[in-house]
Amino acid sequence: MGNTHPSIQYNVHFSEEGDVKRIRKACKGAGTDEVAIIKILASRSNEQRQKIKEKYKALYSKDLEKVLKSDLSGCFEKAILAMLDRPGEFDARMLKEAMKGVGTHEDVLIEILCTRANSQIKAIKEAYKEMFQSDLTNDVQSDTSGTLRKLLISLLEADRDEGFEVNENLAGQDAKELYEAGENRWGTDELAFNTVLTKRNCVQLRATFKAYAILHGTDIETVIKSEASGDLKKAYLTIVQCTKDCQAYFAEVLHEAMKGAGTNEDTLIRIIVSRSEVDLPSIKEKYQEIYKKPLADAIKSDTSGDFQKVLLALLK
Repeated sequence: MGNTHPSIQYNVHFSEEGDVKRIRKACKGAGTDEVAIIKILASRSNEQRQKIKEKYKALYSKDLEKVLKSDLSGCFEKAILAMLDRPGEFDARMLKEAMKGVGTHEDVLIEILCTRANSQIKAIKEAYKEMFQSDLTNDVQSDTSGTLRKLLISLLEADRDEGFEVNENLAGQDAKELYEAGENRWGTDELAFNTVLTKRNCVQLRATFKAYAILHGTDIETVIKSEASGDLKKAYLTIVQCTKDCQAYFAEVLHEAMKGAGTNEDTLIRIIVSRSEVDLPSIKEKYQEIYKKPLADAIKSDTSGDFQKVLLALLK
């Protein structure tokens, strides 16, 4: 899914015990030293943060999350706790949150399930089962409906071909099927879309989209926009955009989260934390390229306080 290099890497000058003692000191007494907490956690890899959690428990017989939860608040607390989850746990938690109570936040389900690789989806399913004693596929099944449900369930099977082989004949065949399922008839036959979009590898999909444009003179996005609507349209477009340029997709989601009045802080946390060890520097480059301003500047003008500090530390 595009070029990737992380902004947070394994910190070689690392001592669990040193970090744990500094965090403990930052949380003790009157007032919390948020800057010290940010400095430590935002410059450690997720693997190192897991070691810090274990060491904290071993030394002080307390869960680091619980200690921080009682000392921090608001979006800053959410961001710090997100950094302490393993990636699969964090995604699982976000999915659970999106399906809680009345109404489902389909956009969160779409953003996570349409952009993760097979191994990530498997890790999310395992974490979900462990954390909530519940089956993610069953929960998605009962919380969504129609073609969107079928699409998400297909993605949860985590059996997309992840090779780099391109079969030109198949690309032509898929392009023809998509055409016959969409533009060429009333009512879109979503099954063809689901199969192609959830099972083919990225380079194969790019070849299919190219063949489609050549055969039918329209690009696949235009067709999806005219044939599908609502959340299904959003899901199809997410897969297409991610296949073409995953980092541009995330740059756009970040931009949307900060557009107009009010900022969607949850989206900022979700993307900046979950991509910090995947491709955040590339997302920053894309953001600059598309919106002609640094992502850090957008965050500065849309957030404040310790929450802003932790996001900027992850972006660095």
